[in-house]
Amino acid sequence: MARSNSDPRYDADRFDPDDDHFHDECGIFGVFGHSEAANLTYLGLHALQHRGQESAGIATVEHGGETHVHRGMGLVQDVFSPSTIASLRGRASIGHVRYSTAGGSHIKNAQPFVVEHNHVTLACAHNGNLTNVEELKSALDQRGAIFQTTTDTELVLHLVAHAPPGPPVERVVHALRQVRGAYSMLFLVGETVIAVRDPHGFRPLSLGLLDRAHVLASEPTAFDLITAAFVREVEPGEMLVIDATGVRSMRPFDVAPSNMCVFEYVYFARPDSHFGGRSVYATRRAMGRALANENRVSADVVVGVPDSGVPAAIGYAEESSISFQLGLIRSHYVGRTFIEPQQSIRHFGVRLKLNPVRDVLDGKRVIVVDDSIVRGTTSRKIVKMLRDAGAREVHLRISSPPTRWPCFYGIDTPNRRELIAASHSIDEIARYITADSLAYLSLDGLRDAVGYPRDTGAGFCEACFSGEYPVAFESNERSSALRLPIVESDGMSAPRARD
Repeated sequence: MARSNSDPRYDADRFDPDDDHFHDECGIFGVFGHSEAANLTYLGLHALQHRGQESAGIATVEHGGETHVHRGMGLVQDVFSPSTIASLRGRASIGHVRYSTAGGSHIKNAQPFVVEHNHVTLACAHNGNLTNVEELKSALDQRGAIFQTTTDTELVLHLVAHAPPGPPVERVVHALRQVRGAYSMLFLVGETVIAVRDPHGFRPLSLGLLDRAHVLASEPTAFDLITAAFVREVEPGEMLVIDATGVRSMRPFDVAPSNMCVFEYVYFARPDSHFGGRSVYATRRAMGRALANENRVSADVVVGVPDSGVPAAIGYAEESSISFQLGLIRSHYVGRTFIEPQQSIRHFGVRLKLNPVRDVLDGKRVIVVDDSIVRGTTSRKIVKMLRDAGAREVHLRISSPPTRWPCFYGIDTPNRRELIAASHSIDEIARYITADSLAYLSLDGLRDAVGYPRDTGAGFCEACFSGEYPVAFESNERSSALRLPIVESDGMSAPRARD
C-alpha cells in the first residue's frame, strides 16, 4: 500500500520501540466455486493473520452478480461473526488482512475495496506497493478522479474505470500495464475471480484446489487449514482468470527478472510455508548453519528469539555442536494494546512478549540468534534481559545481512535514518546493544541458504541489504526517503539524526 513522505509511519517517534521488525503489510485469500466461499476465506485469512493485524475484510458475489462485503478493524476472529459470514452469500470471494501501523489505521483503508462502474461491480484486494503512484494520481486528478483513501489499491480501481471500453479482464490488464512496483492482487468482477502477480514476482501468491473449487493465497500454508491441495505458485507476470469454464492463464505483461522478496524466507512467511519448492523452515535452519560457519564463538548454549529466530538458532546449534535450549519464552496472548502500570516497569513492552528461562541461562555463555536488527532497540533490551537472568556472556548472531535500506515494494519499513546499520558499524551496534559480540550472516551466505539461482538470471529482491532496487522510483519519493542525514551516537544511546 502506497505511503507518502508525510505518512505518520515516517515519524520515528510514532514507532513502537518494542516492535523492532520489518512487517509485511497485507495478506490475500480467494475462493471460486464453493458454497462456503466466505467461511473458507475467513479461515484462510486466519491462517494469514501474521501478515496483517490491523483490519480484515471479505467480499463475495452471488449468482447473478450481487456483491456483499464486510470489513472491520481488528483481528479476523473479531471482525467476523457467524451471522456476518452467513450474510456474505455467494460461491466466489476474496479477502484481505492488513498490517497494523502507527498512524495509517482507518476503516476507509480496509480492504477489499468494492466499487461499481458502468453497471459492473468490481472488488479488489492487494498485497504490495506501487512506486509510480504520484505520477498516475496526478494524471487522474486532472481527469476528475476523486480519491477516498490513502492506498494505491484505490488508484488501480481508478485506472480500471478509466480504461477503454471492453471486457473487464482487458480493462484490468490495461490498468496494470501502467503501474510499476510490487503487487499480488485478487479481483472479483461479476462472477469471475482474477489473480495477478507483478512481472518481478515481489510478493508471493499460490493456487490451490479444494474438491472442485479453486483457492488462492499469499502463502500455501493457508491451504492446510481448509484441507485444500497446493497446485502451484502463480508465476511472476501471470494472470489467472477463474470462472465457470475453469482456469485460464495469461501473460499480458512485459517479461522482467524474477525478484521475489528474500525477506519472506528470513522473517515474513510462516515457517510451514513453501516457495519455489523450498521449505521456509529448512531455509531458516540453513541460514543458521551458514551463520555458524561464518561466525563461530565459544559458548555453552544457543537460544533463539521467538518465533522467527528459532529455526536459525537450531541450525546454528547443529552446525556448531553447541546445545540448543529454549532460553526465551514468548507470550502469544499479547494484544494490540495493554494497560501499563502507573509506576513504569523498565522495558515493559519486551517483558510482555518475552521471558527468559533462568535455569537455561544462569552462569552460561549464551549465543542468541535473531532474524534481523532494524533499530536495535529491542535487541538491546533482550541482551539486558539475558544478563539479568544470569548470562555470563551474550553473543548476538543475526541470520540475515545488515538491513541498511528501506523497502518500497510492500513492506512497512522505517526511513533509512532509523536503520541503525545504515549509519553505524557492526562494532558500534554491538556496543549500543551491549552484546559481547555481534555478527551477521553475509549476503553470499544468505544466497546460498535460499538456493540463489546464480546461473538462471532469476533471483530475489535483496534491496534492504544491498540498496540495489529492481524497479525505479518517482524521484521525489526516492530522494526524500533514502536521504541519510548525519547521525551521532555515543555507542550507548540510540542513534538519532541531527535536525
